[in-house]
Amino acid sequence: MQSMMRSVTRYATRLAPRTRQACCAVVSIPVFALIHVLAYWLRFDGLMGPGEWRMFSNTVVTAILVKVLVFAALRIYQGWNRYVTFHDMISLAKASTASSLLILAVNYLLMPGVVTARSVFLLDWGLTIVVIGSLRSLLRLLQEGRRSVFLSRGRKPVLIVGTNDSGEALLRSIRRNSKLPYWVAGFVTEDHTRLKSHIAGVPVLGTLEQTCQVARRYDVAEVLITTGELSGYQVRRLVDEAANAGIQVKVLPSYEQLLRGAVDLRPRQVSIEDLLRRDPVQLDMSQLHRWLQDQVILVTGSAGSIGSEICRQLLQFAPKKLIALDRSENGQFFLERELRELDVEADIEICLGDLTDTTRVGQVFERYCPAIVFHAAAYKHVPLMESHPGEAVKNITLASRMLADMAHRHGVSSFVMISTDKAVNPTSVMGVCKRAAELYVQALAKSSNTCFVTVRFGNVLDSAGSVIPIFREQIARGGPVTVTHPDMCRFFMTIPEASQLVLQAGAMGRGGEIFVLDMGQPVKVVDLARDMIRLSGLEVGRDIELTFTGVRPGEKLYEELRCDSERQLPTQHNKILIAESQQLDLSYLRKILFDLEKTVDSPTSAISDLLQSIVPQYQPAITNQHFPHNPSATAHLSNPKPPQPAPSPEATLPFTQPRQPTANQSQKAA
Repeated sequence: MQSMMRSVTRYATRLAPRTRQACCAVVSIPVFALIHVLAYWLRFDGLMGPGEWRMFSNTVVTAILVKVLVFAALRIYQGWNRYVTFHDMISLAKASTASSLLILAVNYLLMPGVVTARSVFLLDWGLTIVVIGSLRSLLRLLQEGRRSVFLSRGRKPVLIVGTNDSGEALLRSIRRNSKLPYWVAGFVTEDHTRLKSHIAGVPVLGTLEQTCQVARRYDVAEVLITTGELSGYQVRRLVDEAANAGIQVKVLPSYEQLLRGAVDLRPRQVSIEDLLRRDPVQLDMSQLHRWLQDQVILVTGSAGSIGSEICRQLLQFAPKKLIALDRSENGQFFLERELRELDVEADIEICLGDLTDTTRVGQVFERYCPAIVFHAAAYKHVPLMESHPGEAVKNITLASRMLADMAHRHGVSSFVMISTDKAVNPTSVMGVCKRAAELYVQALAKSSNTCFVTVRFGNVLDSAGSVIPIFREQIARGGPVTVTHPDMCRFFMTIPEASQLVLQAGAMGRGGEIFVLDMGQPVKVVDLARDMIRLSGLEVGRDIELTFTGVRPGEKLYEELRCDSERQLPTQHNKILIAESQQLDLSYLRKILFDLEKTVDSPTSAISDLLQSIVPQYQPAITNQHFPHNPSATAHLSNPKPPQPAPSPEATLPFTQPRQPTANQSQKAA
C-alpha cells in the first residue's frame, strides 16, 4: 500500500504545478458531492425521501462550484502534499468557512424559493474540514509511518534529549530524512512535568539523569542531542555516564546552523566545544546597528583568530567600509576571499602593514579616516615573549600607544583595544606589556574626544594560541599529549562569543573603561586533554600517553580576571563587567614609555625594571616545575583528586580547581 502511494506521490510531483492543481480540483468534485450527501444524511438521520433528495439536487451543484472556486482562490490545492502542517489546517478551515457563507448567501439571495435546513450547511462546513483535512494528512501519515514496529526494522533505536521545540524539530527531521538510519524510541527531558507525556506520538520516557537507564531498558545504543541545547557541564556528565554504559552520544546541528547552510543533517561525535559550551550570548542588536552601521571601521590583527572573527561579525551591521590591517600576507589573502564570499556587496579593504611601522599606519589613517578602531593585533605566545622582551614591548605596548595616539589625532570616534587575563597581576612579559597598554589607553581617554575602552578576556577555543590545536595534533600523531602542570587552569570561551562580546562592550563604552568578560568557571587543562583523548575514541594510558613537562617561562597556574587593586562593577549586560581601578597620569606614562622605547634593545633586566615601574604588580613567575615522564604522572592523570571547595561563592564544576595563591603572591603577602 505504501509503495503504491509513494509511486503516486512521485508521479504527482513530476507534474507541472498548474496541472497538479487542476487534477486536485477535479478529484475534489466527487469528494465535495459525497460531503454534501453526508450532510443531508446526518441531518435527516439517514431517512432521505423524495423531498430530501429534491432539496439535495437543488443545492449540490452550487455547493460544489462555490467550494472549488473558493479553494482555488485561497490556494488550498497548492498545498496538497506530504508536508501538510497545522497552518495548512487553519487555511482549510478559513476556506471551508468562506465557502459555506457564500453557499448560504447564494441559496437565500439567488434561490429564495428553495427551502433548505440551515443545519445542512453547518454539517457540510464541519464535514469539509474533517474529510479534506484527513485526506490531506494521509500522505504525511503514510510517509511518517516508519515509526511503527514493522517499518522500523533495520533502523537503530535512539533517544532524543529535550522535549522542547528543538527536540520536536529533530524528531520531524529524522522521520523525513530517509538517509538517517534511526527511529526514535522516546525522549528524555530536563522538565519533570513532561514525564509520561507524548510528542508527536513518541513517549517521554525519563529525565536527563535517567538517560542511561532508559537506554538500557529500550535497547538504545545512541543518544542524540541538538547543538547548544545542553550546557557544557551537562554534556560532560552525559558523555561520561554514557561511556561507562557503552552508549554513544551524538550531536546534530541546530536549525539555525541548517538555515545558514553550514552543515548537513548528519549526527557527529561530541566535540570539545560541546563539553565547554556556555550559554549563548544575547546582543543588543539595535544598539550595535546604531553604533556600527554606515561607519568606516578599522580592525588591526585582522588575520588572527579574534581579529578575523570581529571582521565576520561586523559585516552583519552593514559598515560603510571595513578595513582589515595585518602584516600576514597569507592570512590576509584568505581572509579577503572569505569576507567577500560572506557579503559580496560589502566595501572591504584589505591592507598589509606592521603596527610597529608608524609611517604605514599613518598612511592607512590618512587614506581611509576610520571612525571606529578595533585593536586586536598583538603577540600571544607567553614563553616566546619571555625570550624576546624587547619585541614584546615593541609589538604590544609601543604599538598600542602609537595606534591610540594616531586615533586621537585623527578624531576617531571609538577605539576598542583587546586585552588578556594575563595582564592581571602579570607574571609574564606578554602580560605586563598588555597591562602597560591598558594603562596608557585608559589614561589617554581622560584627555581625548575619542572613546577609548579596553576589553579583557581569557583563552578562546581553537585560536592560534590555544592549547586545543596542539592537543589535537599530538593525538593525531599517537601521542604523547603534553600538559605543563596537573593543576594548570585556564578560562575558555569560543571565538564567536568573545568577538560578539567585544562588539557589545565597545558599543557600551563611554571612555576609559576596562571591560572584563564573564569567562565562567576555569577549566583544568589536564581534564581538557583527557576529554579530547576520550572523544577521539582512545583511552589515556592505553592508547595515548599523557606526560607533564613543567611550567613554562612566564606561565601562571591560575589566571585571574581582575587585579588585586581593582573592583568589579556590573553593567547592563550580564556577561560584561567593569574593572575599576586608579588611573595613572598620562604625562608620567608618556615619559616612562619614552624611556622604555629607548631600552627595547637593552638586556632583559633593564626592560623588566622599567616595566615593573609601570606595573608594580609585575612579578616574574617561578618556572621549571618539571614533571618527568613516568608512570606515576599518568596515574595521577587517570585518577584525579576530587575537587576542593572553592573560596568564591560560585559553585565550581567538577573539573575545576579553586584558585590558590602563587609563590610570588605569597612572598608579596609576607
